[in-house]
Amino acid sequence: MTLELILAAFGGGLLGAVIGALPAFIFTGFIGLVGVAVIAAGGPEIILNDITFGALFGPHIAFAGGVAAAAYAANKKKVLDSGMNTLIPLSKYRDAGILIVGGVFGVLGLGINYLYSTILVLQTDTIAMTVVTSGIIARLVFGNTGLFGKMIPADDEVAAASELNRRRYFPDLKTLGLNIIIGLGLGLVVSYVVILTNIGPFGFCVSAASLMFAQMGFSIPATHHITLVAGLAAIATGNIFIGAAFAILSAILFEIAALIFNSNCDSHIDPPATAIFICAFIIFAVF
Repeated sequence: MTLELILAAFGGGLLGAVIGALPAFIFTGFIGLVGVAVIAAGGPEIILNDITFGALFGPHIAFAGGVAAAAYAANKKKVLDSGMNTLIPLSKYRDAGILIVGGVFGVLGLGINYLYSTILVLQTDTIAMTVVTSGIIARLVFGNTGLFGKMIPADDEVAAASELNRRRYFPDLKTLGLNIIIGLGLGLVVSYVVILTNIGPFGFCVSAASLMFAQMGFSIPATHHITLVAGLAAIATGNIFIGAAFAILSAILFEIAALIFNSNCDSHIDPPATAIFICAFIIFAVF
């Protein structure tokens, strides 16, 4: 790890705060698609590996920096409506401190990923694991609801009886069924494409780019945890059915992580990244 890379990570995290966490992640998808095209044309992997997942738009740097800056802007500076809001470009508040928090967490993300991938050599998707770790740190440092959320006071009878205060840790049957169908369909097609091209993050990049529609206000679900895991399993096994099975598992884990970490909370801990690193650990361990 060089000084130049550390400084670049500061800039990447600050960029995530400037344009917002979700817009930064959308750029991850689009730049990743450029990298995929270069590889498909027989070119080098530098755009995909060192730029898409590096200091410029690596989720552990730019997205995580934006998430931490949003938590700080909402809970400490009181200028953002919620620390869960990852859509807003935080430069609009004209507060250098908010942007610096993004930069600091960009460097933190670089360091945590280096610890996980190079020093500890963890057999999982260390970038996803870093995104989760960074989100946890941001909540503990800037948040007020604790790691697992804060329930409504029980002495408020109306609130205590409300849906908000009924804590669930597993999705209902309708949500579960929807996730299984989405995981199955996307898992099959992405596994097929990944085996065909031998480019594991292909589906992930498409999914990340598709979130531009969520940024516009359309009800587009996050699917990158499904497509990335399907790609990992397909590359490891060469079997689209195994790819689809892990895609379904990832879709279910996503919903569980969202219920555990993002119910009645004041900052964002990323459910897709949680599902990705758990599934990646299983895939690497088994295959």
